[in-house]
Amino acid sequence: MRTQFFQATVCGGNMGNGGEEGTINYIMDSMNKTVNIDDEVVSETPPVLSGSVETPKKHFSNVWKYFTKTGVDKDGVERAVCKYCGHDYAIGKNPKTKNHYGTSHLSRHVSICKNIQSSSVDAIPTQDVSFGARKINQKTQRNILAQAIIKHDLPFNFAEYDMIREWINYVNPNVVMPSRNTVVSDVQKIYMREKEKLKEVICPNRVCLTSDVWTAATSEGYICLTVHFVDENWRLVSKILNFYRMKPPHTGVELEATLFDYLKQWGIDKKVFSITLDNASANDNMQDILKNHLRVQNSLLCDGEFFHVRSSAHILNLIIQEGLKVTNETLFKIRESVKYVRGSDGRMIKFQDCVQDAGIDTTIGLRLDVSTRWNSTYLIRESAIKYEKAFDTLQVVDRNYKYCLSYEEWRKGEKLCEFLKPFYETTNMVSGSCYPTSNLYFMQVWKIECLLNEYLLNEDDVIKDMATRMKGKFEKYWKNYCVLLAFGAILDPRLKLDFLRFCYTKLNPLTSHEKVNNVKDKFDKLYGEYANNFNATSGSQPSNESNLLSKSHGDGNRSKKSRLFNEFKMFQNETKSTIGKSKLDLYLDESQVDYDDTEEFNVLYYWKSNEKRFPTLSIFARDVLSIPITTVASESAFSIGGRVLTKYRSSTLPENVQMLICARNWLHGFVESPSDNDETKTLESSMQ
Repeated sequence: MRTQFFQATVCGGNMGNGGEEGTINYIMDSMNKTVNIDDEVVSETPPVLSGSVETPKKHFSNVWKYFTKTGVDKDGVERAVCKYCGHDYAIGKNPKTKNHYGTSHLSRHVSICKNIQSSSVDAIPTQDVSFGARKINQKTQRNILAQAIIKHDLPFNFAEYDMIREWINYVNPNVVMPSRNTVVSDVQKIYMREKEKLKEVICPNRVCLTSDVWTAATSEGYICLTVHFVDENWRLVSKILNFYRMKPPHTGVELEATLFDYLKQWGIDKKVFSITLDNASANDNMQDILKNHLRVQNSLLCDGEFFHVRSSAHILNLIIQEGLKVTNETLFKIRESVKYVRGSDGRMIKFQDCVQDAGIDTTIGLRLDVSTRWNSTYLIRESAIKYEKAFDTLQVVDRNYKYCLSYEEWRKGEKLCEFLKPFYETTNMVSGSCYPTSNLYFMQVWKIECLLNEYLLNEDDVIKDMATRMKGKFEKYWKNYCVLLAFGAILDPRLKLDFLRFCYTKLNPLTSHEKVNNVKDKFDKLYGEYANNFNATSGSQPSNESNLLSKSHGDGNRSKKSRLFNEFKMFQNETKSTIGKSKLDLYLDESQVDYDDTEEFNVLYYWKSNEKRFPTLSIFARDVLSIPITTVASESAFSIGGRVLTKYRSSTLPENVQMLICARNWLHGFVESPSDNDETKTLESSMQ
C-alpha cells in the first residue's frame, strides 16, 4: 500500500525540488511517519534539541544577511550592496516609474554569488541532538526510498553511495540500507501495484492514444504509448502505458507490431477510438496497418473512418517554420547575441550593467531557443526585444560584440513578434494535456486561416511574404479541417453546429452550406453507431411494463378504454425507440451556453451535469472530448527519459527504464522539474 506522502494525480500535480539534498531531507522527513506495515522493527530515540529557545518571528527576508542598504541614489532610488562581492542593486520603490523592486533579484544574486557560496559552508549552524526510543519499520523506509528513486530520477545504486551510507549510519546505525538489487525489486513492486490500479481505472468506454518515438543520448530508440480517456468522474486522464526500447528498423510494420502487442497486454485492443500521431511517413504507414488489424476484429467505429488524427501542434510547427525562413538573418543575429552574453560570467555581469544603465525594467530573462521548436524561437525574439537598449550599450562598451541589430532590424523584429503572438498563444492552448482540446481545434484552426488571409494583404513585404509561405503549408495540411475534431466544436455547448455555419460562412459563403452538411452527415453517422450500441445494451432485457402490456392485450375482459390506453402506451414506446435522434435534435436546438472569454469553461462538467438528459450523447461526448489533438503528452515523457537514461547510466536495462518512467507518471502525472525546460534556458534578470 502506498504511503500517505505519495498520492497519484489524475493529470499533473506538484513536485518537490529535485537534487540529492532534497532527496536526503525527504527520506529523513519520511522516516518520522508511521505506516501500518508489519515488518522488522528497530528502536530509535526521538530527537531532543539541547538548549532549544523559541526564536522570535522574522519580519525581513533572509537576503538581508548578505546585503547592506547604502542609501538613495541621484534618481531617488534606494540601493543595497552585497557584503561579499560589493555588487550594487536597486531596492524599494522607484519614485519616477512607481515600480517596486522587492527582493527577488537580491535572492537570485545570493544563489549565484560565488563569494557567498564559498562562505556558506562555514556558516552552517551546529546543534547536538539526542535520540530516545522510537520504532523504525525497515519495510517502510525501503518503500520511501524506492519512491524517492522514482520521483527524483535517482540511480538504483543511490543507497550504495559511500557517503549516503555513512550519513544514514551516523543518524541511526540501526537503519539497514538496501542494496541496488533490493531497490530494483522494491521499485518493481511499486510499478506492478500501480499498473494493476491503472488497469482498473481505464474506463469501460473507448480510449484515445498518442504515440511517438524518441532517440536517447545513447542513440537507442524508445517508443512511448500514452492513453487518454475520461473516467467515471468525468475527469480527463492521460497516462503513459509503455516506454520501451525499440530496436531498428523503425518502420511502419515494426511500429504497428509493437503497438498492437502493447494494446493486447493492456486489454484495450477492442476499445480504441482514435490515435494521434506526428506527420511522419512511418506513422502514416503504421496507422494504416494498425487500422486494418483492428478492423479485422471489428473493434473500430465506422470501419475506422475516424481513427487517425494528425498532431495539430506538429502541423502548426511546420506551417510557422516555413514562414520563419524569410527572417533568418535577423534571427541569426539575435541567437548569436544571446549566445555571446551567456558565453562567460564576465559578459553576463557586463550585460547586467548595461541593463541598469539603460534603465530597463523587466523580469523577462534572455532565452536560448531550439531551432526545431518554433515557439521557443518566438520567445527568444520576444525576450531580446526587451533588451534592445542594453544590446546597443553593450556594442559601445564591448568591441568584441559584433552581432548587434540595427534600428530597422529591431523594428522589424517587433512586427514579427506581433505577427507571431497569436500563433504562439494557439500552440500553448492546443498543447494542454490536463483539459480537453478537441473542442478547441476548430475555432483555433479557423482563427489561423483568418489571420493568414488578413496578413496576405499586409503592406509590409516581409509579413506578406511570410503569410504567403505559411498559407501554402496551411492549404497542404489543413485545407479540409479534420472532421472528427469538428465534432468537438458541436459537442461544446457554447458553439454547436451554428458556430460551424458562422465560421464557414466567414471564409466562403458559397461553400459554407456544403461543408456544414458534410460535417453534420458524418456526425450523424458516428453518433448512429453509439445510439445503436446504447439501444442494444439497454434493450436487451424486456421491461416489466412491456410484459404487463402484453398481458393486457390478451385479456378479453378489459374495457375498450383500457385497450386504447394500452395502445397509446405502446405508441409512446415505439416513439422512444428513436430517442437517439430526438435527444440529439433537442441538444442542437437548445440555445448555446453564454460564451465568456474571461471565464474558464469546463465542457466535461457540462456533460457530467447533463448525463441523465442525454445518456447516449454523453457517452459520445466522453469519447470525442478525450481525443488529444497533439502528441505533447508522449513528448513530455522524453524529457524525463533524458534524465533517467543519461550517458552515465546507459547500461540501465530497458525494462527498468520503463519501470521508472511509467511509475513516476502514474504516481505524479506529467510533472516537470525546472530542469525539464532546457530548450528555453533563461538568464534571470537580476539587473533591477
